[in-house]
Amino acid sequence: MALTNGRRRCCASRCGAASSWGFVAKLGPTKIGLEACGASHYWARQLQALGHEVVLLPPQHVKPYVGRNKNDKIDAAAICEAMSRPRVRERFVAIKSAEQSAAQMLLGTRDGLLHRRTQLSNTIRGHAAEFGLVTPKGLAPIQPLLERIAVDQTVPALAKELFATLGEEFTELGPRIARLDKKLKAFQRSDELCRRLGEVPTIGPVIASSMVVKIGNPAAFRSGRRCAAWLGLTPKDHSTAGKMRHGGITRAGDEGLRAALVSGATAYIQQVKRGRTRPSPWLAQLLKRKPEKLAAVALANKTARIAWKLMTSGQRYDRARAEAREGLGATQYQGSTPSPSPHPHTAGHGASTMTGA
Repeated sequence: MALTNGRRRCCASRCGAASSWGFVAKLGPTKIGLEACGASHYWARQLQALGHEVVLLPPQHVKPYVGRNKNDKIDAAAICEAMSRPRVRERFVAIKSAEQSAAQMLLGTRDGLLHRRTQLSNTIRGHAAEFGLVTPKGLAPIQPLLERIAVDQTVPALAKELFATLGEEFTELGPRIARLDKKLKAFQRSDELCRRLGEVPTIGPVIASSMVVKIGNPAAFRSGRRCAAWLGLTPKDHSTAGKMRHGGITRAGDEGLRAALVSGATAYIQQVKRGRTRPSPWLAQLLKRKPEKLAAVALANKTARIAWKLMTSGQRYDRARAEAREGLGATQYQGSTPSPSPHPHTAGHGASTMTGA
């Protein structure tokens, strides 16, 4: 933890806020820098309650100022140094409220259960193959596979017992995930910003909730492109001597949110291919020139920019106007069929409308 007050800078233990609490409580309003780590959002809220201005710094932007050795005093001095740099000030971590932390816990718990269910399905399928029982990929064939194993006389009793143990856990995860899905949808419906973000075609409850919780303070980004760059959806820059060299995406920022945006874009492109929705002129031309995976990343980048605009301006996504533009795209992209245009959404509380993709 680092404290600054005008020209005066003093250092305290980086994460020893509990032992330094009495010292901090006696200070007047002071700017305090914390390295974003475990419990940093809690301590930031506690320090804000004392009247201090608190900023959270990403650890990767503090490390370059640490120097040769490392201890609490050097770490605090490095935080003070990083706080004074304009480039670092643009990358402060937004402080989450207790409600936002709870919502992030909901997203993380759901994601963990989904990973565990996938892991179990692969484990069951892999072990079953060792006994000559092969099943297609996916979650649906797992239960029939377990039933086949239970009656197969060639499978040893010990293996059947272990398969039953794995099957019980696999079966229990379904209702748990369903309950969390209901809670996530309820959170998305209860938040006005989440509802507005959900009007964008490629954004569902998971992406909308993740953006509200994880981005936190969209006004910290000067443009939608900076927000997309923070998510790692912009290309790497290896330019030198006037030669522009751009590589793949940087993959910086939050991996879960970036993956969700790309997955939403991929699902939308699949619907376009099946003729269930009409692409915008921009997406129609992109799909003619580029592979689908590259187009999905580009669409995710554009979705992030649209979401940033909605979050910072208070505007709504105008589906009617977007559908009018997408009508031209349908004529340019083979295989798509017309779909009825929805009624335009009206912006509440004096908000204006905007067109997205």
